[in-house]
Amino acid sequence: MNVVNKKGVVVTNIERTGADLVKRFARYGVATTHEAQERSGLLDVRVRPIQQNRAVAGSAVTVLVSPGDNWMFHVAVEQCLPGDILLVAPTSDCHDGFFGDLLATSLHARGVVALVGDIGIRDSQTLREMGFPVWSRVVYAQGTVKETLGSVNVPVICAGQLVYPGDIVVADDDGVVIVPRQRAPAVAAAAQKREDAEESKRKRLAAGELGLDIYQMRPKLAEKGLRYLDSLDELKNI
Repeated sequence: MNVVNKKGVVVTNIERTGADLVKRFARYGVATTHEAQERSGLLDVRVRPIQQNRAVAGSAVTVLVSPGDNWMFHVAVEQCLPGDILLVAPTSDCHDGFFGDLLATSLHARGVVALVGDIGIRDSQTLREMGFPVWSRVVYAQGTVKETLGSVNVPVICAGQLVYPGDIVVADDDGVVIVPRQRAPAVAAAAQKREDAEESKRKRLAAGELGLDIYQMRPKLAEKGLRYLDSLDELKNI
């Protein structure tokens, strides 16, 4: 049976990754995490932050909503635990303002650290003033209704990525990336290795060493035919 985007279901018990490991991904950030898991899991560019200078990671509580209907948000709040991120996907494209400051207040009271959704949101100024971080498809004032069932904690397709409840959501100014829960320890180890290597290179670059030499680019550039000329006059002879 295909359980992706199945409607009318609330799964009340999901497996989550330990809080210490989840917090590490907030430090690594989206770019490093994406590279560490072989350039996979990145949500489409259309899901963007409404604020700046926020980096978060949390376990996904997934919400499937019908277009223009935010009923299931209220159902989902009850299923949230501290450290979770609410991740929302509509059954078809919709830009309506599914989420605003009142729902953010409710989520904050449950310890939810952010909202990520391929949806529209509103009350964006108030959300920034509240300090509740949001990554959304668009900001749009049009409201929604509460009429049609969706689901909570089922697999969903969000902005091009398959997300299971309990997967790790990493979000910052660069976008959003999903880490499958089962892969989290291996991806974290790869991210740490990448971070250590980058710190070493950063120190070498700060000391004046050239990327051309650190990355051993000169032989390949020569192989491709790159030539150095002493002056523009030498262009005449090429």
